[in-house]
Amino acid sequence: MAYDPASENDAQALQFIEDITRDAASVQERVLAEILSQNAETEYLKRFQLNGATDRDTFKSKVPVVTYENLQSDVQRIVNGDRSPIFSSCPISEFLTSSGTSGGERKLMPTIDEEMDRRHLLFSLLMPLIKQNVPDLDSWKALRFLFIKAESKTPGGIVARPASTSYYTSEQFKKRPFEAYTSPNEVIACTDSFQSMYAQMLCGLIMRHEVQRVGAIFASGFLRALKFLQHNYQQLAHDISTGTLSPQITDASIRKCIANILKPDPDLADFITRECSKENWERMITRIWPNAKYLDVIVTGAMAQYIPTLDYYSGGLPLVCTMYASSECFFGPNLKPFCDPSEVSYLILPNMGYFEFLPLDDKSSSDPVDLTDVEVGKQYELVVTTYAGLCRYRVGDILRVTRFHNSAPEFQFVGRRNVLLSIDLDKTDEAELQKAVDNASLLLKEFNTSVVEYTSYADTKSAPGHYVIYWELLTKDDPSVWPTDEALNRCCLVMEESLNAMYRQGRVADRSIGPLEIRVVKNGTFEELMDYAISRGASISQYKAPRCVSSTPILELLDSRVVSVHFSPAAPHWTAGGRRLD
Repeated sequence: MAYDPASENDAQALQFIEDITRDAASVQERVLAEILSQNAETEYLKRFQLNGATDRDTFKSKVPVVTYENLQSDVQRIVNGDRSPIFSSCPISEFLTSSGTSGGERKLMPTIDEEMDRRHLLFSLLMPLIKQNVPDLDSWKALRFLFIKAESKTPGGIVARPASTSYYTSEQFKKRPFEAYTSPNEVIACTDSFQSMYAQMLCGLIMRHEVQRVGAIFASGFLRALKFLQHNYQQLAHDISTGTLSPQITDASIRKCIANILKPDPDLADFITRECSKENWERMITRIWPNAKYLDVIVTGAMAQYIPTLDYYSGGLPLVCTMYASSECFFGPNLKPFCDPSEVSYLILPNMGYFEFLPLDDKSSSDPVDLTDVEVGKQYELVVTTYAGLCRYRVGDILRVTRFHNSAPEFQFVGRRNVLLSIDLDKTDEAELQKAVDNASLLLKEFNTSVVEYTSYADTKSAPGHYVIYWELLTKDDPSVWPTDEALNRCCLVMEESLNAMYRQGRVADRSIGPLEIRVVKNGTFEELMDYAISRGASISQYKAPRCVSSTPILELLDSRVVSVHFSPAAPHWTAGGRRLD
Protein backbone atom coordinates (compact mmCIF):
# COMPACT_ATOMS: atom_id res chain seq x y z
CA MET A 1 0.00 0.00 0.00
CA ALA A 2 1.33 3.44 -0.94
CA TYR A 3 2.33 5.75 1.89
CA ASP A 4 -0.39 8.34 2.57
CA PRO A 5 1.00 11.41 4.37
CA ALA A 6 -2.55 12.71 4.98
CA SER A 7 -3.48 9.54 6.87
CA GLU A 8 -0.26 9.79 8.88
CA ASN A 9 -1.02 13.41 9.79
CA ASP A 10 -4.57 12.47 10.81
CA ALA A 11 -3.27 9.69 13.03
CA GLN A 12 -0.80 12.07 14.65
CA ALA A 13 -3.56 14.62 15.30
CA LEU A 14 -5.77 12.04 17.00
CA GLN A 15 -2.81 10.75 18.99
CA PHE A 16 -2.03 14.30 20.11
CA ILE A 17 -5.51 14.56 21.65
CA GLU A 18 -4.91 11.31 23.52
CA ASP A 19 -1.48 12.38 24.75
CA ILE A 20 -2.46 15.88 25.87
CA THR A 21 -5.48 14.63 27.85
CA ARG A 22 -3.81 11.64 29.52
CA ASP A 23 -2.54 13.77 32.41
CA ALA A 24 -4.38 17.07 32.03
CA ALA A 25 -3.51 18.21 35.56
CA SER A 26 0.23 18.10 34.84
CA VAL A 27 -0.27 19.90 31.53
CA GLN A 28 -2.23 22.62 33.32
CA GLU A 29 0.51 23.04 35.93
CA ARG A 30 3.08 23.39 33.15
CA VAL A 31 0.94 25.87 31.20
CA LEU A 32 0.38 28.07 34.26
CA ALA A 33 4.10 28.01 35.10
CA GLU A 34 4.93 29.01 31.52
CA ILE A 35 2.43 31.87 31.53
CA LEU A 36 3.55 33.23 34.90
CA SER A 37 7.24 32.88 34.06
CA GLN A 38 6.81 34.49 30.65
CA ASN A 39 4.82 37.41 32.08
CA ALA A 40 6.54 37.74 35.47
CA GLU A 41 7.80 41.26 34.75
CA THR A 42 4.46 42.62 33.55
CA GLU A 43 2.85 45.47 35.40
CA TYR A 44 -0.33 43.50 36.03
CA LEU A 45 1.31 40.52 37.75
CA LYS A 46 3.72 42.73 39.70
CA ARG A 47 0.74 44.37 41.38
CA PHE A 48 0.03 41.12 43.21
CA GLN A 49 3.59 40.52 44.41
CA LEU A 50 4.02 36.97 43.16
CA ASN A 51 7.79 37.49 43.46
CA GLY A 52 8.52 35.00 40.69
CA ALA A 53 6.25 32.25 42.04
CA THR A 54 4.71 30.05 39.33
CA ASP A 55 2.73 27.54 41.41
CA ARG A 56 -1.06 27.31 41.53
CA ASP A 57 -1.49 27.97 45.23
CA THR A 58 0.40 31.26 45.22
CA PHE A 59 -1.28 32.33 42.01
CA LYS A 60 -4.77 31.62 43.33
CA SER A 61 -4.14 33.23 46.70
CA LYS A 62 -2.79 36.50 45.31
CA VAL A 63 -4.36 37.10 41.86
CA PRO A 64 -8.08 37.96 41.90
CA VAL A 65 -10.81 36.70 39.58
CA VAL A 66 -11.81 39.61 37.34
CA THR A 67 -14.27 40.78 34.69
CA TYR A 68 -13.64 43.01 31.69
CA GLU A 69 -14.70 46.07 33.69
CA ASN A 70 -11.81 45.42 36.10
CA LEU A 71 -9.32 45.49 33.22
CA GLN A 72 -10.86 48.22 31.10
CA SER A 73 -8.61 51.06 32.25
CA ASP A 74 -5.46 49.02 31.51
CA VAL A 75 -6.84 47.95 28.14
CA GLN A 76 -7.56 51.58 27.34
CA ARG A 77 -3.93 52.48 28.00
CA ILE A 78 -2.83 49.97 25.35
CA VAL A 79 -5.56 51.23 23.04
CA ASN A 80 -4.13 54.75 23.41
CA GLY A 81 -0.58 53.65 22.58
CA ASP A 82 1.08 52.56 25.85
CA ARG A 83 3.64 49.95 24.75
CA SER A 84 4.91 49.01 28.20
CA PRO A 85 4.41 45.36 29.27
CA ILE A 86 1.08 45.78 31.05
CA PHE A 87 -0.42 42.30 30.59
CA SER A 88 2.14 40.47 28.46
CA SER A 89 5.91 40.52 28.08
CA CYS A 90 5.35 39.98 24.34
CA PRO A 91 4.14 42.90 22.24
CA ILE A 92 0.38 43.10 21.81
CA SER A 93 -0.05 42.17 18.15
CA GLU A 94 -3.75 43.02 17.86
CA PHE A 95 -7.03 43.33 19.72
CA LEU A 96 -9.68 40.69 19.16
CA THR A 97 -13.13 42.20 19.38
CA SER A 98 -16.28 40.60 20.71
CA SER A 99 -19.18 40.34 18.28
CA GLY A 100 -20.77 43.54 19.55
CA THR A 101 -24.33 42.18 19.40
CA SER A 102 -25.06 41.53 23.06
CA GLY A 103 -25.46 45.15 24.03
CA GLY A 104 -22.93 47.75 25.12
CA GLU A 105 -19.56 48.49 23.60
CA ARG A 106 -17.51 45.75 22.01
CA LYS A 107 -14.77 44.38 24.24
CA LEU A 108 -11.16 44.54 23.09
CA MET A 109 -9.10 41.46 24.00
CA PRO A 110 -5.32 41.95 23.71
CA THR A 111 -3.51 39.06 22.03
CA ILE A 112 0.02 38.15 20.90
CA ASP A 113 1.46 36.53 17.78
CA GLU A 114 2.06 33.10 19.29
CA GLU A 115 -1.64 32.65 20.02
CA MET A 116 -2.24 32.22 16.27
CA ASP A 117 -0.29 28.96 16.38
CA ARG A 118 -2.58 27.65 19.12
CA ARG A 119 -5.67 28.59 17.11
CA HIS A 120 -4.23 26.91 14.02
CA LEU A 121 -3.49 23.80 16.06
CA LEU A 122 -7.14 23.52 17.08
CA PHE A 123 -8.33 23.92 13.48
CA SER A 124 -5.89 21.21 12.37
CA LEU A 125 -7.56 18.71 14.73
CA LEU A 126 -11.08 19.12 13.35
CA MET A 127 -10.79 17.32 10.01
CA PRO A 128 -9.18 14.16 11.45
CA LEU A 129 -12.08 13.92 13.92
CA ILE A 130 -14.69 14.32 11.16
CA LYS A 131 -12.91 11.77 8.94
CA GLN A 132 -13.76 9.12 11.49
CA ASN A 133 -17.33 9.48 10.18
CA VAL A 134 -16.65 10.69 6.63
CA PRO A 135 -13.40 8.98 5.53
CA ASP A 136 -13.33 10.35 1.95
CA LEU A 137 -13.34 13.99 3.07
CA ASP A 138 -10.11 14.87 1.22
CA SER A 139 -11.68 14.02 -2.15
CA TRP A 140 -14.35 16.72 -1.88
CA LYS A 141 -14.74 20.43 -1.20
CA ALA A 142 -16.45 22.53 1.45
CA LEU A 143 -18.80 25.42 0.74
CA ARG A 144 -18.38 27.48 3.89
CA PHE A 145 -19.59 31.06 3.98
CA LEU A 146 -16.71 32.84 5.70
CA PHE A 147 -16.40 36.60 5.98
CA ILE A 148 -13.89 39.09 7.21
CA LYS A 149 -14.54 42.59 8.46
CA ALA A 150 -12.51 45.60 7.49
CA GLU A 151 -10.08 46.04 10.35
CA SER A 152 -9.82 49.22 12.37
CA LYS A 153 -6.91 50.67 14.29
CA THR A 154 -6.87 52.00 17.80
CA PRO A 155 -5.52 55.51 18.51
CA GLY A 156 -2.28 53.77 19.47
CA GLY A 157 -2.03 52.08 16.07
CA ILE A 158 -2.94 48.50 17.01
CA VAL A 159 -5.26 46.54 14.73
CA ALA A 160 -8.66 45.64 16.20
CA ARG A 161 -10.77 42.95 14.49
CA PRO A 162 -12.88 39.87 15.23
CA ALA A 163 -11.06 36.60 15.96
CA SER A 164 -12.50 35.09 12.78
CA THR A 165 -11.12 37.95 10.66
CA SER A 166 -7.74 37.56 12.35
CA TYR A 167 -7.60 33.88 11.47
CA TYR A 168 -9.00 34.10 7.93
CA THR A 169 -6.43 36.73 6.99
CA SER A 170 -3.51 34.83 8.55
CA GLU A 171 -0.82 32.98 6.64
CA GLN A 172 -1.77 29.85 8.58
CA PHE A 173 -5.25 29.94 7.08
CA LYS A 174 -4.13 30.84 3.56
CA LYS A 175 -1.65 27.94 3.50
CA ARG A 176 -3.86 25.47 5.37
CA PRO A 177 -3.16 21.90 4.24
CA PHE A 178 -6.25 20.34 5.75
CA GLU A 179 -9.35 21.61 3.92
CA ALA A 180 -10.30 22.59 0.37
CA TYR A 181 -12.95 25.29 -0.07
CA THR A 182 -14.96 26.16 -3.16
CA SER A 183 -14.18 29.83 -2.45
CA PRO A 184 -10.70 31.15 -3.32
CA ASN A 185 -8.92 33.00 -0.52
CA GLU A 186 -9.35 36.28 -2.43
CA VAL A 187 -13.14 35.90 -2.25
CA ILE A 188 -13.12 35.26 1.50
CA ALA A 189 -10.73 38.17 2.02
CA CYS A 190 -13.05 40.73 0.43
CA THR A 191 -14.38 43.10 3.10
CA ASP A 192 -17.51 44.00 1.09
CA SER A 193 -20.01 41.51 2.47
CA PHE A 194 -22.29 41.61 -0.59
CA GLN A 195 -19.48 41.00 -3.08
CA SER A 196 -17.97 38.29 -0.90
CA MET A 197 -21.32 36.53 -0.39
CA TYR A 198 -22.15 36.76 -4.09
CA ALA A 199 -18.82 35.30 -5.17
CA GLN A 200 -18.87 32.56 -2.54
CA MET A 201 -22.37 31.52 -3.58
CA LEU A 202 -21.42 31.65 -7.26
CA CYS A 203 -18.40 29.38 -6.69
CA GLY A 204 -20.54 27.00 -4.64
CA LEU A 205 -23.13 26.76 -7.41
CA ILE A 206 -20.54 26.20 -10.15
CA MET A 207 -18.89 23.41 -8.13
CA ARG A 208 -22.15 22.04 -6.75
CA HIS A 209 -21.29 18.41 -7.54
CA GLU A 210 -17.92 18.70 -5.78
CA VAL A 211 -19.42 19.98 -2.51
CA GLN A 212 -19.62 17.46 0.31
CA ARG A 213 -20.24 19.82 3.23
CA VAL A 214 -21.83 23.24 3.55
CA GLY A 215 -22.03 25.73 6.38
CA ALA A 216 -20.84 28.87 8.14
CA ILE A 217 -19.59 29.64 11.63
CA PHE A 218 -23.06 30.10 13.13
CA ALA A 219 -26.37 28.66 11.95
CA SER A 220 -27.73 32.20 11.56
CA GLY A 221 -24.98 33.06 9.07
CA PHE A 222 -25.71 30.01 6.95
CA LEU A 223 -29.44 30.75 6.86
CA ARG A 224 -28.58 34.27 5.75
CA ALA A 225 -26.66 32.75 2.82
CA LEU A 226 -29.74 30.75 1.81
CA LYS A 227 -31.85 33.91 1.94
CA PHE A 228 -29.23 35.59 -0.24
CA LEU A 229 -29.61 32.81 -2.81
CA GLN A 230 -33.37 33.22 -2.70
CA HIS A 231 -33.07 36.94 -3.44
CA ASN A 232 -30.26 36.81 -6.03
CA TYR A 233 -30.58 33.50 -7.89
CA GLN A 234 -31.68 35.16 -11.13
CA GLN A 235 -28.53 37.28 -11.43
CA LEU A 236 -26.36 34.32 -10.35
CA ALA A 237 -28.01 32.13 -13.00
CA HIS A 238 -27.45 34.85 -15.62
CA ASP A 239 -23.73 34.96 -14.78
CA ILE A 240 -23.48 31.17 -15.05
CA SER A 241 -25.44 31.08 -18.31
CA THR A 242 -23.31 33.75 -20.01
CA GLY A 243 -19.98 33.09 -18.30
CA THR A 244 -19.71 36.77 -17.33
CA LEU A 245 -19.55 38.18 -13.82
CA SER A 246 -22.13 40.71 -12.68
CA PRO A 247 -20.96 44.36 -12.89
CA GLN A 248 -22.06 44.64 -9.24
CA ILE A 249 -18.83 42.82 -8.40
CA THR A 250 -16.17 45.51 -8.66
CA ASP A 251 -13.40 44.01 -6.50
CA ALA A 252 -10.50 43.41 -8.89
CA SER A 253 -9.08 40.40 -7.06
CA ILE A 254 -12.47 38.68 -7.06
CA ARG A 255 -13.01 39.35 -10.76
CA LYS A 256 -9.57 37.95 -11.55
CA CYS A 257 -9.96 34.69 -9.63
CA ILE A 258 -13.59 34.15 -10.72
CA ALA A 259 -12.49 34.50 -14.37
CA ASN A 260 -10.61 31.22 -13.95
CA ILE A 261 -13.73 29.47 -12.61
CA LEU A 262 -16.73 30.94 -14.44
CA LYS A 263 -17.52 29.43 -17.86
CA PRO A 264 -20.83 29.53 -19.77
CA ASP A 265 -23.12 26.73 -18.54
CA PRO A 266 -26.73 27.29 -19.66
CA ASP A 267 -27.87 23.89 -18.33
CA LEU A 268 -26.69 24.69 -14.82
CA ALA A 269 -28.26 28.16 -15.04
CA ASP A 270 -31.61 26.64 -16.08
CA PHE A 271 -31.42 24.16 -13.20
CA ILE A 272 -30.75 26.90 -10.62
CA THR A 273 -33.57 29.07 -12.00
CA ARG A 274 -36.00 26.16 -12.01
CA GLU A 275 -35.22 25.07 -8.45
CA CYS A 276 -34.92 28.48 -6.81
CA SER A 277 -38.10 29.86 -8.38
CA LYS A 278 -40.20 27.19 -6.64
CA GLU A 279 -42.19 28.31 -3.61
CA ASN A 280 -41.28 25.17 -1.68
CA TRP A 281 -37.68 25.34 -0.47
CA GLU A 282 -37.81 22.16 1.60
CA ARG A 283 -34.59 20.11 1.12
CA MET A 284 -33.18 22.94 -1.02
CA ILE A 285 -29.65 22.28 0.26
CA THR A 286 -29.57 18.72 -1.04
CA ARG A 287 -31.42 19.73 -4.19
CA ILE A 288 -28.66 22.22 -5.06
CA TRP A 289 -25.74 20.30 -3.52
CA PRO A 290 -26.73 16.62 -3.95
CA ASN A 291 -23.51 15.21 -2.49
CA ALA A 292 -23.68 17.22 0.76
CA LYS A 293 -23.31 14.90 3.73
CA TYR A 294 -23.53 17.36 6.63
CA LEU A 295 -23.91 21.00 7.68
CA ASP A 296 -20.94 22.55 9.45
CA VAL A 297 -22.58 25.11 11.75
CA ILE A 298 -22.73 25.94 15.44
CA VAL A 299 -26.18 25.07 16.80
CA THR A 300 -25.41 25.04 20.53
CA GLY A 301 -26.59 27.64 23.05
CA ALA A 302 -28.81 30.29 21.52
CA MET A 303 -28.17 28.83 18.05
CA ALA A 304 -30.23 25.74 18.95
CA GLN A 305 -33.44 27.48 17.92
CA TYR A 306 -32.32 27.31 14.27
CA ILE A 307 -32.29 23.50 14.19
CA PRO A 308 -35.86 23.02 12.87
CA THR A 309 -35.25 25.54 10.06
CA LEU A 310 -31.95 23.89 9.11
CA ASP A 311 -33.66 20.49 9.09
CA TYR A 312 -36.34 21.90 6.79
CA TYR A 313 -33.85 23.26 4.27
CA SER A 314 -31.51 20.24 4.42
CA GLY A 315 -33.92 17.34 4.79
CA GLY A 316 -32.34 16.42 8.11
CA LEU A 317 -28.64 16.36 7.22
CA PRO A 318 -26.39 15.92 10.28
CA LEU A 319 -25.57 19.21 12.03
CA VAL A 320 -21.89 19.18 12.94
CA CYS A 321 -20.55 21.51 15.65
CA THR A 322 -16.79 21.20 15.46
CA MET A 323 -15.19 23.45 18.07
CA TYR A 324 -15.55 25.89 20.97
CA ALA A 325 -13.69 29.20 20.91
CA SER A 326 -14.01 32.82 21.98
CA SER A 327 -12.18 36.11 21.53
CA GLU A 328 -10.40 35.51 24.83
CA CYS A 329 -9.13 32.02 24.07
CA PHE A 330 -9.64 29.02 21.78
CA PHE A 331 -10.64 26.01 23.83
CA GLY A 332 -11.10 22.71 22.05
CA PRO A 333 -12.93 20.36 19.67
CA ASN A 334 -16.09 18.30 19.71
CA LEU A 335 -14.74 14.73 19.82
CA LYS A 336 -18.03 13.35 18.50
CA PRO A 337 -18.94 15.84 15.77
CA PHE A 338 -21.77 13.70 14.36
CA CYS A 339 -23.64 13.42 17.65
CA ASP A 340 -27.16 14.80 18.05
CA PRO A 341 -27.08 18.60 18.55
CA SER A 342 -28.59 18.18 22.02
CA GLU A 343 -25.58 16.06 23.02
CA VAL A 344 -22.79 18.30 21.69
CA SER A 345 -19.90 18.54 24.13
CA TYR A 346 -16.55 20.22 23.74
CA LEU A 347 -13.24 19.01 25.08
CA ILE A 348 -11.14 21.79 26.59
CA LEU A 349 -7.55 21.10 25.57
CA PRO A 350 -5.35 21.66 28.63
CA ASN A 351 -2.51 23.22 26.59
CA MET A 352 -4.55 26.15 25.24
CA GLY A 353 -4.47 28.17 28.47
CA TYR A 354 -4.96 27.74 32.19
CA PHE A 355 -8.60 27.07 33.08
CA GLU A 356 -10.63 27.42 36.24
CA PHE A 357 -14.35 27.04 36.86
CA LEU A 358 -16.65 28.95 39.18
CA PRO A 359 -19.25 26.50 40.57
CA LEU A 360 -22.85 27.54 39.97
CA ASP A 361 -24.52 24.56 41.64
CA ASP A 362 -22.59 24.69 44.92
CA LYS A 363 -23.91 27.61 46.98
CA SER A 364 -21.52 26.81 49.83
CA SER A 365 -18.40 27.59 47.80
CA SER A 366 -17.56 30.35 45.36
CA ASP A 367 -13.91 29.39 44.89
CA PRO A 368 -12.94 28.36 41.35
CA VAL A 369 -11.92 24.73 40.85
CA ASP A 370 -9.29 23.43 38.46
CA LEU A 371 -9.93 21.81 35.09
CA THR A 372 -9.58 18.25 36.35
CA ASP A 373 -11.57 18.86 39.54
CA VAL A 374 -14.92 19.66 37.95
CA GLU A 375 -17.77 17.20 38.49
CA VAL A 376 -19.96 15.58 35.85
CA GLY A 377 -23.46 17.05 35.77
CA LYS A 378 -22.53 20.34 37.45
CA GLN A 379 -22.54 23.80 35.88
CA TYR A 380 -19.67 26.28 36.01
CA GLU A 381 -18.66 29.66 34.73
CA LEU A 382 -15.43 29.53 32.75
CA VAL A 383 -12.38 31.47 33.99
CA VAL A 384 -9.25 31.72 31.81
CA THR A 385 -5.61 32.66 32.17
CA THR A 386 -3.91 33.11 28.80
CA TYR A 387 -0.42 33.46 27.39
CA ALA A 388 -1.49 36.90 26.17
CA GLY A 389 -1.78 38.05 29.79
CA LEU A 390 -5.41 37.68 30.83
CA CYS A 391 -5.33 36.37 34.40
CA ARG A 392 -8.31 34.65 36.04
CA TYR A 393 -10.67 36.33 33.59
CA ARG A 394 -14.38 35.50 33.71
CA VAL A 395 -15.38 34.72 30.12
CA GLY A 396 -19.08 34.76 30.99
CA ASP A 397 -19.85 31.36 29.43
CA ILE A 398 -21.84 28.85 31.45
CA LEU A 399 -20.78 25.23 30.88
CA ARG A 400 -22.13 21.88 32.09
CA VAL A 401 -19.75 18.95 32.53
CA THR A 402 -20.95 15.94 30.54
CA ARG A 403 -18.08 13.43 30.82
CA PHE A 404 -14.31 13.04 30.84
CA HIS A 405 -12.01 12.07 27.99
CA ASN A 406 -9.03 10.48 29.73
CA SER A 407 -8.43 13.03 32.50
CA ALA A 408 -9.82 16.09 30.70
CA PRO A 409 -13.49 17.09 31.00
CA GLU A 410 -15.94 17.69 28.18
CA PHE A 411 -18.55 20.44 28.50
CA GLN A 412 -21.90 21.39 27.06
CA PHE A 413 -22.28 25.08 26.31
CA VAL A 414 -25.33 26.25 28.30
CA GLY A 415 -25.32 29.97 27.57
CA ARG A 416 -24.03 33.32 28.72
CA ARG A 417 -23.85 34.47 32.32
CA ASN A 418 -25.51 37.81 31.74
CA VAL A 419 -29.14 38.10 32.71
CA LEU A 420 -31.30 39.06 29.75
CA LEU A 421 -34.60 40.20 31.22
CA SER A 422 -35.65 41.67 34.53
CA ILE A 423 -38.69 43.70 35.57
CA ASP A 424 -38.67 43.47 39.35
CA LEU A 425 -36.89 40.81 41.41
CA ASP A 426 -37.10 38.36 38.51
CA LYS A 427 -33.95 37.36 36.60
CA THR A 428 -34.25 35.53 33.28
CA ASP A 429 -31.12 34.38 31.48
CA GLU A 430 -30.50 33.26 27.91
CA ALA A 431 -30.87 29.53 28.56
CA GLU A 432 -34.18 30.00 30.37
CA LEU A 433 -35.57 32.22 27.63
CA GLN A 434 -34.47 29.69 25.00
CA LYS A 435 -36.26 26.91 26.88
CA ALA A 436 -39.44 29.00 27.12
CA VAL A 437 -39.37 29.69 23.37
CA ASP A 438 -38.75 26.00 22.64
CA ASN A 439 -41.69 24.93 24.82
CA ALA A 440 -44.06 27.51 23.33
CA SER A 441 -43.08 26.73 19.75
CA LEU A 442 -44.33 23.16 20.20
CA LEU A 443 -47.85 24.60 19.96
CA LEU A 444 -47.06 25.75 16.42
CA LYS A 445 -46.41 22.25 15.11
CA GLU A 446 -50.06 21.62 14.23
CA PHE A 447 -49.79 24.61 11.88
CA ASN A 448 -46.48 23.33 10.42
CA THR A 449 -44.91 26.55 11.65
CA SER A 450 -41.69 27.21 13.55
CA VAL A 451 -39.94 30.15 15.18
CA VAL A 452 -37.19 31.22 12.78
CA GLU A 453 -35.75 33.95 14.97
CA TYR A 454 -36.54 35.85 18.16
CA THR A 455 -35.40 38.56 20.50
CA SER A 456 -36.84 40.26 23.57
CA TYR A 457 -36.89 43.31 25.78
CA ALA A 458 -38.22 44.27 29.18
CA ASP A 459 -40.92 46.90 28.66
CA THR A 460 -40.81 48.98 31.81
CA LYS A 461 -42.83 51.86 30.37
CA SER A 462 -46.05 49.98 31.00
CA ALA A 463 -47.39 49.57 34.54
CA PRO A 464 -46.56 46.96 35.59
CA GLY A 465 -43.69 46.22 33.23
CA HIS A 466 -43.75 43.06 31.16
CA TYR A 467 -41.64 40.90 28.85
CA VAL A 468 -41.99 41.50 25.11
CA ILE A 469 -40.85 38.72 22.77
CA TYR A 470 -40.47 39.34 19.03
CA TRP A 471 -41.02 36.24 16.86
CA GLU A 472 -40.35 35.73 13.16
CA LEU A 473 -42.24 32.64 11.97
CA LEU A 474 -41.77 30.20 9.10
CA THR A 475 -44.79 28.31 7.74
CA LYS A 476 -43.49 25.24 5.91
CA ASP A 477 -46.52 24.28 3.81
CA ASP A 478 -49.35 26.62 2.87
CA PRO A 479 -48.44 30.18 3.96
CA SER A 480 -52.15 30.93 4.26
CA VAL A 481 -52.45 28.40 7.11
CA TRP A 482 -51.24 30.70 9.84
CA PRO A 483 -51.36 29.96 13.59
CA THR A 484 -54.58 31.25 15.11
CA ASP A 485 -54.70 34.13 17.57
CA GLU A 486 -55.78 31.64 20.22
CA ALA A 487 -52.73 29.46 19.59
CA LEU A 488 -50.34 32.40 19.73
CA ASN A 489 -51.97 33.66 22.94
CA ARG A 490 -51.43 30.21 24.43
CA CYS A 491 -47.77 30.43 23.35
CA CYS A 492 -47.46 33.46 25.63
CA LEU A 493 -48.83 31.48 28.56
CA VAL A 494 -46.59 28.46 27.87
CA MET A 495 -43.58 30.77 27.89
CA GLU A 496 -44.63 32.15 31.26
CA GLU A 497 -45.15 28.65 32.64
CA SER A 498 -41.56 27.86 31.55
CA LEU A 499 -39.99 30.77 33.42
CA ASN A 500 -38.64 30.62 36.97
CA ALA A 501 -40.57 30.81 40.23
CA MET A 502 -39.47 34.38 40.94
CA TYR A 503 -40.97 35.51 37.64
CA ARG A 504 -44.20 33.62 38.28
CA GLN A 505 -44.42 35.02 41.82
CA GLY A 506 -44.11 38.52 40.38
CA ARG A 507 -46.91 37.75 37.94
CA VAL A 508 -49.29 36.00 40.35
CA ALA A 509 -48.68 37.09 43.94
CA ASP A 510 -46.83 40.39 43.75
CA ARG A 511 -48.48 41.55 40.51
CA SER A 512 -45.26 43.38 39.78
CA ILE A 513 -45.04 41.90 36.27
CA GLY A 514 -47.66 42.19 33.53
CA PRO A 515 -48.71 39.48 31.05
CA LEU A 516 -46.02 38.36 28.62
CA GLU A 517 -46.45 39.71 25.08
CA ILE A 518 -45.44 38.13 21.75
CA ARG A 519 -45.15 40.43 18.76
CA VAL A 520 -45.00 38.54 15.46
CA VAL A 521 -42.91 40.39 12.88
CA LYS A 522 -42.96 40.02 9.10
CA ASN A 523 -40.51 37.73 7.34
CA GLY A 524 -37.09 39.25 6.73
CA THR A 525 -37.19 41.49 9.82
CA PHE A 526 -34.22 39.82 11.49
CA GLU A 527 -32.26 40.05 8.27
CA GLU A 528 -32.83 43.81 8.44
CA LEU A 529 -31.71 43.73 12.06
CA MET A 530 -28.49 42.02 11.01
CA ASP A 531 -27.93 44.59 8.25
CA TYR A 532 -28.33 47.33 10.84
CA ALA A 533 -25.82 45.67 13.19
CA ILE A 534 -23.29 45.23 10.38
CA SER A 535 -23.70 48.88 9.38
CA ARG A 536 -22.85 49.77 12.97
CA GLY A 537 -19.64 47.70 13.00
CA ALA A 538 -20.67 44.11 13.83
CA SER A 539 -18.88 41.30 11.98
CA ILE A 540 -20.98 39.32 9.49
CA SER A 541 -19.05 36.17 10.46
CA GLN A 542 -19.56 36.53 14.20
CA TYR A 543 -23.02 38.07 14.17
CA LYS A 544 -25.62 36.44 16.41
CA ALA A 545 -29.08 37.90 16.73
CA PRO A 546 -29.22 39.50 20.19
CA ARG A 547 -31.55 37.67 22.54
CA CYS A 548 -32.35 40.94 24.28
CA VAL A 549 -32.40 44.46 22.85
CA SER A 550 -32.70 47.91 24.38
CA SER A 551 -31.51 50.25 21.63
CA THR A 552 -34.24 52.64 20.51
CA PRO A 553 -33.45 52.35 16.75
CA ILE A 554 -33.60 48.54 16.96
CA LEU A 555 -36.88 48.58 18.88
CA GLU A 556 -38.31 51.05 16.37
CA LEU A 557 -37.26 48.80 13.50
CA LEU A 558 -38.83 45.74 15.14
CA ASP A 559 -42.06 47.54 16.04
CA SER A 560 -42.42 48.88 12.50
CA ARG A 561 -42.49 45.28 11.23
CA VAL A 562 -45.07 43.87 13.68
CA VAL A 563 -47.98 42.04 11.99
CA SER A 564 -49.80 40.77 15.09
CA VAL A 565 -49.72 41.18 18.87
CA HIS A 566 -50.57 38.53 21.46
CA PHE A 567 -50.77 38.43 25.27
CA SER A 568 -50.88 35.66 27.81
CA PRO A 569 -54.60 34.94 28.42
CA ALA A 570 -54.12 33.88 32.05
CA ALA A 571 -51.65 33.98 34.90
CA PRO A 572 -49.10 31.16 35.15
CA HIS A 573 -49.18 28.67 38.00
CA TRP A 574 -47.33 29.50 41.20
CA THR A 575 -47.31 27.72 44.55
CA ALA A 576 -46.61 29.39 47.90
CA GLY A 577 -46.52 27.44 51.13
CA GLY A 578 -48.37 24.54 49.53
CA ARG A 579 -51.21 26.77 48.33
CA ARG A 580 -51.84 27.07 44.63
CA LEU A 581 -52.20 30.63 43.40
CA ASP A 582 -53.53 30.67 39.83
